Amino acid sequence: MNLKGLSGGHYKPLSDDGIKTIHETAITILEKTGMTFESGLDDTVDMLESAGARVDRIQGRIWFPGKLIEGQVKKAPSRIVLYSRNGKNDLDLTENRVYLGTGGAAVKVLDLETGNTRSTTLDDIYQIGRLVDRLNNIHFYVRPCIPTDISESDYDVNMFYACLKSTSKHVMSGVNNEVGFHRIVDLASMIAGDKSLLQKRPFISIITSFVISPFKLSPLSTRIMQEANRHGIPVAISSAPMSGSTSPMTMAGTLAQLHAEQLAGICICQLTKAGAPVLYGGIPGMANMRTMGYRGGGVECGMMNAAIHQLARHIGVPNYNSSGLTDSKLPDAQAGWEKAMTTLLAVMGGSNYVHHAAGMLESMLAVAYEQYVIDDEIIGMCCKVLKGIEVDPDHLALEVIDSIGPDGNFMVSEHTMEYMRKEYFDGNGVTDSRGRDKWEKDGGLDTRERARNLAKRILSETPTSHISADLDRSIRSKFKIFLVGAG
Repeated sequence: MNLKGLSGGHYKPLSDDGIKTIHETAITILEKTGMTFESGLDDTVDMLESAGARVDRIQGRIWFPGKLIEGQVKKAPSRIVLYSRNGKNDLDLTENRVYLGTGGAAVKVLDLETGNTRSTTLDDIYQIGRLVDRLNNIHFYVRPCIPTDISESDYDVNMFYACLKSTSKHVMSGVNNEVGFHRIVDLASMIAGDKSLLQKRPFISIITSFVISPFKLSPLSTRIMQEANRHGIPVAISSAPMSGSTSPMTMAGTLAQLHAEQLAGICICQLTKAGAPVLYGGIPGMANMRTMGYRGGGVECGMMNAAIHQLARHIGVPNYNSSGLTDSKLPDAQAGWEKAMTTLLAVMGGSNYVHHAAGMLESMLAVAYEQYVIDDEIIGMCCKVLKGIEVDPDHLALEVIDSIGPDGNFMVSEHTMEYMRKEYFDGNGVTDSRGRDKWEKDGGLDTRERARNLAKRILSETPTSHISADLDRSIRSKFKIFLVGAG
């Protein structure tokens, strides 16, 4: 059952007037309040000033005229295709088409063998990628964790290599610096054949947290964002304010601030290179007002992230946002309801590129192998909702009803045989719908244990290498690659 790229847009937490009001408020914020910046953005600031922005270098402040914002946003593409390596999992980001995948920068993982928490490694990125490659309802692979076993200077190329080695699905990640970005482009160009082929069918994309909420441009991330623009690499411009902490306590206030930050980021991208592929990257969150930490599992996160798609649609730019976050520390019932609720809202809202939807625990601090299996099931069920109920003569089954007649049985009819495997969501096997006797006979395993067994079974199979042996040798001769034991 193909459940990727279906159309959402059924759930609309913002009214049309609400969308317009938030947009106009965001423009007012950029004109009146503006953004702040630090040293390291001289060229960017000069570019903005030349385009008509008002700059105060002593205060480190930039004010954006509404006409400047509106004019530049119109240059951003309304459709972006993020390609897969084999063409089977291309992501056509336009209108209300929905795709979901992984995300995060976790530093802890629940070990698949022991179940205990440990630090994440480079091999985890590779092994989770192998798992994602086999889970049909996880549509793309965003690097899920930090490789704490290698030095930070070696992160970028090794993270992308591990991802690209393990899956043919689209790969996205952040990078640490401009040097790392250029290494990634070189690596991906070798895999594509050359840089022009990579730019024609980009199977990688970059996340840049260009703004530190509220309204502060990050020098390093902004420069990386602009480098991606210049090289034709799609970029998700991420801003992630927390209501009550780094944005107003109210949802509307948080959305207005976030929309203003996104408009400024899109403006910078289009001034850097007109037509640069950019994803509106609003990730509204909530502060836990008891602990002042991040609260990822609230239903309001699902509501605000659905609203993000409405705001992105209003300006005609595909969006990147989040679902599937949970405050739970392990794959339990709390994780299930928090993930299902926020993912269903994002899917029904029509969000285009929903990361964090698989694998995350503990408010993004941890991941678990078995959680990817469970979340694949949740995502599939949520996307099945988008297919709706098909009504045509064959589905109405009038002739079948008449032939079976009163007091008949549809169990063995040809119509039942035809539709029994395609009318209803079947899943990956983690859901148990057997009788209690059979369940008890097979060990009485709960969802987590069934998911662990499925993950172990997938990873016990001979790895599929998505980089040929000859190309692998060439890559290793050019870059310091640390992953060992990969197929």
